[in-house]
Amino acid sequence: MNSIQARAARAMLKLGVREVAQLAKVTANTVSRVEQDDVGPRGPQPVTVEAIKRVYEERGIIFLSEGPSPNGGVGVRLAE
Repeated sequence: MNSIQARAARAMLKLGVREVAQLAKVTANTVSRVEQDDVGPRGPQPVTVEAIKRVYEERGIIFLSEGPSPNGGVGVRLAE
């Protein structure tokens, strides 16, 4: 999950930063850092990104990755 996908997933689910933070058991600042793609020592840890991603997936978000795909590349969509 990249920063653009994180922002899009949260928007599609109409969740606030605080809601996602509570569900993922992280701080709201952490959710914001994931969405800003803040890399480096203060950037989010992979385990944190996975916790946030899991919140979105449990609510029906499907993350699309690069590669040969009929979906056209990186993005997000809601499960049918």
